[in-house]
Amino acid sequence: MQNEPTGASLAFTTSDPIAQQALALMGAGAFQQAQSLLAADDGHADESVRRARAEAAEIIRRVRRDYSLDSAELLARIRQEIPDASPEDLERWRAAGEAQARGVDGQTKFFRREPVNLFRFRAEATRRRDASAPAKAKPHGWTLIKHLSNVVAAAEGAGESAEVLPIHHRMTYSVTIAPNRPGARAGSLVRCWLPFPQVYRQQRDVTLVRTEQSPEQGPTPRVAPEGTPQRSVYFEQRIVDPAGPIAFGEVFEFASHAYYPKLDDALVEPLPADWNGQCLGERPPHIRFSTEIRQRVAEIVGTETNSLAKVRAIFRWINDNVRYHAEEEYSVIPSFSAACLSRGKGDCGVQAMLFITMCRAAGVPARWQSGWESKRDRWNMHDWAEVYVPPWGWLPCDVSYGIVRDATDPRVRDFYIGHQDSYRLIVNLDYGRELVPPKTSLRSEPADFQVGEIEIDGRNLFYDEWSHEMKIEWLTDEP
Repeated sequence: MQNEPTGASLAFTTSDPIAQQALALMGAGAFQQAQSLLAADDGHADESVRRARAEAAEIIRRVRRDYSLDSAELLARIRQEIPDASPEDLERWRAAGEAQARGVDGQTKFFRREPVNLFRFRAEATRRRDASAPAKAKPHGWTLIKHLSNVVAAAEGAGESAEVLPIHHRMTYSVTIAPNRPGARAGSLVRCWLPFPQVYRQQRDVTLVRTEQSPEQGPTPRVAPEGTPQRSVYFEQRIVDPAGPIAFGEVFEFASHAYYPKLDDALVEPLPADWNGQCLGERPPHIRFSTEIRQRVAEIVGTETNSLAKVRAIFRWINDNVRYHAEEEYSVIPSFSAACLSRGKGDCGVQAMLFITMCRAAGVPARWQSGWESKRDRWNMHDWAEVYVPPWGWLPCDVSYGIVRDATDPRVRDFYIGHQDSYRLIVNLDYGRELVPPKTSLRSEPADFQVGEIEIDGRNLFYDEWSHEMKIEWLTDEP
């Protein structure tokens, strides 16, 4: 489809040579030089070029924030879990690429979320951490495998129905803006978009229970219409005292059914004759059929013509060849799919985008879906995908959950190829779409929308200027 939004900063799609050169300098570690280049106004740039350069400067600031730990700071963190860790250990882990780092103006700076990835990728570090840690009691009660087994059992007894085991959720979500934001003054306009559930197939009975604003009540918050690709509740209010915090909140309920259609390769049908290429094309920069993508898909799919079998092969290849890791801010990644393929690692959204790109390149329609996972033992933001396979239509695929390795039932092991659990909040039916009402400043997250977006007088507030909190209550007991 032509003219689809990119879901990326204009800095990554512009043809402006100054913005391109600045990002290249940043990539080479010359952050200060890149910032100086962008700060020099030549007086000839049109509005789109000025915006691209401003966004490039913001991308550089965000990357600096992502890579803000020096060696001493990271070593101090590691020693909280591995008391005898040495500078030599850290250098060895850095050289192996297992402690995520990059050069910033001649210094080595580490990813601010480390050592989370170190303990995912370095078995030695994990063993030493576990040897130093006190034994933890094993959790009891709800487990994902038990839930998936319940879903399969319910679906087997439900006849033709694919929507089973509904779990009614109540979610309380709030954001708080820190006091004294730069440029904020009495009378400044604060605009805020918070995530809100879609009404979509297995997710229904959506109710907005209440909204909250403080310290002043603004106009009545507005809920975006059903089917808005990135659905929100919109708030606005004027600042009375810029030295005080500002908070917005919502409480909503919804029912999330597990989705378990009974799939059979022998029943797969071709796409409708009038399909017209929907969700099959490129959408740069995140969905692009590079030479590497095309070659890899050809190797994975081979001569297979059955679309469900293609999906399964691509899913399994990513499961076997891409490892999960804590990711940089999405706004600083030029292309999710390219990053995932080149690095062999990525988080849920980055893996989902590679899966979508590969499926499209293989001739299977695929699209983005995201919101939150709401499991009883853990909840967090989450992204996944859908593929279109007749006669079932759109099927969910969660490639970052992958093959459920500890399951003995093959229906549970392969659950996330075409099925979905009951613990989901679907907010987004696509990525990078316009909010309602539109937000004109560079979003904190140009692609995804899960924790919200905020601006004051047209200036975006990035995540370091506000905080969020989610509370989940399950109003349905699971058998």
